[in-house]
Amino acid sequence: MRKSLLLPSLHLAIAAGVLSGCSLIPDYERPEAPVAAAYPQGDAYDAAQPANAGADIGWREFFKDPQLQRLVEVSLENNRDLRVAALNIEAYRAQYRIQRADLFPAVDASFDGSRQRLPAGGVAPRARPLPADLSQTGSSMISSQYGATLGITSWEIDLFGRLRALRDQALEQYFATEEARRSTQTSLVANVANAYLTLRADQAQLQLTRDTLGTYQKSYDLTKRSYDVGVASALDLRQAQTSVESARATLAQYTRLVAQDQNALVLLLGSGLPADLPQGRGLGDELLATVPAGLPSDLLQRRPDILQAEHQLKAANANIGAARAAFFPNVSLTANAGTISPDLGGLFDGGSGTWLFKPSISLPIFNAGSLRASLDLAKVQKDINIAQYEKAIQTAFSEVADGLAARGTFNEQLQAQRALVDASSEYYRLADKRYRTGVDNYLTLLDAQRSLFSAQQQLISDRLNQLTSEVNLYKALGGGWQATAAQAKPISSEAPEGRLF
Repeated sequence: MRKSLLLPSLHLAIAAGVLSGCSLIPDYERPEAPVAAAYPQGDAYDAAQPANAGADIGWREFFKDPQLQRLVEVSLENNRDLRVAALNIEAYRAQYRIQRADLFPAVDASFDGSRQRLPAGGVAPRARPLPADLSQTGSSMISSQYGATLGITSWEIDLFGRLRALRDQALEQYFATEEARRSTQTSLVANVANAYLTLRADQAQLQLTRDTLGTYQKSYDLTKRSYDVGVASALDLRQAQTSVESARATLAQYTRLVAQDQNALVLLLGSGLPADLPQGRGLGDELLATVPAGLPSDLLQRRPDILQAEHQLKAANANIGAARAAFFPNVSLTANAGTISPDLGGLFDGGSGTWLFKPSISLPIFNAGSLRASLDLAKVQKDINIAQYEKAIQTAFSEVADGLAARGTFNEQLQAQRALVDASSEYYRLADKRYRTGVDNYLTLLDAQRSLFSAQQQLISDRLNQLTSEVNLYKALGGGWQATAAQAKPISSEAPEGRLF
């Protein structure tokens, strides 16, 4: 009897493997990259670009500052956006497993039993006659029935690949969420680095303002003493005071910015600043490694947002196969085998077996163009995903080109700015000396003070812009998703493992 219970399911599984061989999913072809084969050339770019891809450099190798490394490590453990992205992967993994399960028959086992008492036949006093189907023996009757079945309930046989197309669509969506998590991580690493560098730059601006305010205050005190003895004019005194008050306002501004920078950094970390932060390097030290740009074709395999867009395109392509299969008949099957017996002990005796085989075919005849519209919609959605994929490539190419242009010009700009700071410092020294000896008026000294302060501020800003442009270039090349180059591995294109039932 047990063999008879398993044979129908076995036969159905063999039949499904033979019949389910048709797929209506269009052949996928990757669209041509709508960008040039090489990055731009010109005065703003370095003449030689290494061929290796920058994404192969891990963030621990790229960031030289140990304090920044620690902050990135904390953010990867606690950032809520990255946590949501990881949970989205689990959600789409479960969705894929749900969709894949539709390809297999759902086998159910059931056991039921009933026991019934029928009253005696005849006519009771002051009562209506009993129905004829009750006990005809003149006495009450007790009957029992027990049954056990093993069966398949309404299994759709995927003759035209509709379920497999939906499974492939769910699989590509799962892959897309994996790339979305990588994209979130690369953005997080870059954002933490930029927030940290901005904090260090504003701290340097704050310290510069404090030092400058001290210098202005000393100059004001000297001018006031000269004014008290009648050597300096009231105009000189007020001009010195304007420098002091301007520096005080700037001091308050950078005090506020440093506090806000710390708050922004804490938000990215997802927790408070760790107590075990190592000593950080100075803003003028070597904080970042040099990132090789590689070739534009590398972006197609390195940038997670491009890979995400391509998986979404493949999902839309699979959806076309599901829409095409909806035009064909839907074949489903219900079957079961079991046994029935009036005695529980004889439930599996010979001669008590039952079976049911119930195939059904549903063919769409008229639906007012709904199936055609669904197919047209699937094709339009694919075209939309093609455009989004191409736009992702163009955006990546533009971001890398901008980063290379920044790299090719910032070194020269910083050299010129440092020379300007040196010249302004000498200008201030000479102007102060000439004013104290009475050769020049205070207006020349005031101009020299402001020129030096402005040049020093601009040098810090230029250094910050150079560092953030390198971080953004690293992100644009798809870097930041592994800690070291040794951890880099090809992106998996295999279906996630999971139990079928």
